[in-house]
Amino acid sequence: MRSILITGASSGIGRATAQVFLRHGWIVGLVARRADMLRDLAAGRDTAVVLPADVTDAEAMERAFDTFLGRAGRLDAVFNNAGIFGPAAPIDEISLDDWRRVMSVNLDGMFITARLAFGHMRRQSPQGGRIINNGSISAHAPRENSVCYTTTKHAITGLTRTLALDGRPFDIACCQIDIGNAESELVAGLKAKNPGMHTMDVTLAADAVYRMADLPLSANILFQTIMATKMPFVGRG
Repeated sequence: MRSILITGASSGIGRATAQVFLRHGWIVGLVARRADMLRDLAAGRDTAVVLPADVTDAEAMERAFDTFLGRAGRLDAVFNNAGIFGPAAPIDEISLDDWRRVMSVNLDGMFITARLAFGHMRRQSPQGGRIINNGSISAHAPRENSVCYTTTKHAITGLTRTLALDGRPFDIACCQIDIGNAESELVAGLKAKNPGMHTMDVTLAADAVYRMADLPLSANILFQTIMATKMPFVGRG
């Protein structure tokens, strides 16, 4: 039975993705701060492993990985998904505390998760696995007043490229999915301010993550973009 650990699994894209993998019979590690929501997701599912943890807490994340490996035996994939948008405002209205909070979750959290995943995949037998980073359309073109979020998503592209290269000797494939306007709590907040905003079913994004993870390690979708067809991405500005 194959295994995947998913961060930010309590809601939105993470929750939808966990449901897809559980439906396909994978052992799924559910990582998020809200333990009650994880337990609700895992209810009645023998292959769901509830792992309450804050992705910015390196020790808590190490315990979560160790617990999951104790249950699953090996780590086939990680969906490095947890992230926040932060305040929507021009840069001079962004406090340093807000900037650091977004950096902590979107960069430190993803680094911590990727570091732990890489180490386990490098040392397990048979060696290897797949790390899927959740980027964003904002990794290519920003939304207005998104300086914190957009900066982090450009950085995640650098993380993806570097791990894809450094993982080669260890059969570790790293890839990135850039999702545009999948219906989630984050997008709902944006849509409330822009009722004409085009969105897509979040399950479509989750299915795309599954297709990336289900490939043999001899193949890799390095970057995939899935988006609401009519959203203003090409030519956005």
